[in-house]
Amino acid sequence: MSAIVDQAAHAGETGPASAAVPRTRRRRSVTLTLGLVLVGLVVAVAVVSFFWLPFAPSDTSGGRLEHPDATHWLGTDKLGRDLLSQLMVGARIALAVGAGSVAIGAVIGITLGLLAAFATTWLDDTISAALDILIAFPTLLLAMLIVAAQGASLSTAILAIGLAMSAVVARLTRVLAKRVLSQQYVTAARTSGTSWFGVIGRHIMPNIWPTLGVNLALQFGVAVLAEASLSYLGLGAPPPNASWGRLLQEAQGTVAVAPVGAIAPGVALVILVIGVNLVADGLRDVADPTRRRSR
Repeated sequence: MSAIVDQAAHAGETGPASAAVPRTRRRRSVTLTLGLVLVGLVVAVAVVSFFWLPFAPSDTSGGRLEHPDATHWLGTDKLGRDLLSQLMVGARIALAVGAGSVAIGAVIGITLGLLAAFATTWLDDTISAALDILIAFPTLLLAMLIVAAQGASLSTAILAIGLAMSAVVARLTRVLAKRVLSQQYVTAARTSGTSWFGVIGRHIMPNIWPTLGVNLALQFGVAVLAEASLSYLGLGAPPPNASWGRLLQEAQGTVAVAPVGAIAPGVALVILVIGVNLVADGLRDVADPTRRRSR
């Protein structure tokens, strides 16, 4: 009888736990899938805009502040331009800013982070102090200062946002790289004659990339919001670039008459940023080996 009780107790303990694992995996899979669907939707709109647009973004032949109809699916703005066409072109700008800023931030940040990880104590402290100062400033504020000095343009906005986020990437790279450098297998690799470049390529980057990749995915969403904020303030991509932030700025005076002009770009921003965040969350669970082992 006691053996039967023990087996029943054991089944009661392991049953829910074992059932929780598939549920957790399904949740993570749904998170990644939903994120990919949302981001893929924006990418599809941007790709289609290169081949087809309902109207030219600068075409003012439509009536002013027209409501959505069969001709203008989202209506028109105060100048008579088709909102759907501008929204589709804005998807290109959002993706270009996100990808360009992340690329710049990754190249500069990873380089500085690895340099600090391998540097002597005084140089490491100097780089770390400089990074802390830069991180203390909000990304948008640093971008605004750079754009104000260089002039408003799409390329300047991408460069400014990339430089602003490079400090966060560098700080994370330094911490992760130092953690890997403290491992015994790295010491053994150096003892066996492996060069520092070999250590970086074989040991450091493969181990820090899962966490670093998730952070870069999150930075993509930050870059999109930063560009929209800059354009809203008149410091981003100038006309005729149909940035979602500029569309929001232009629609704020007519939101009571034509609310779609403000709702549509706002919804587009939410879809892209939430999609990127969901993808980052899903990638963290898929790519991080420690999380795979803990499942």
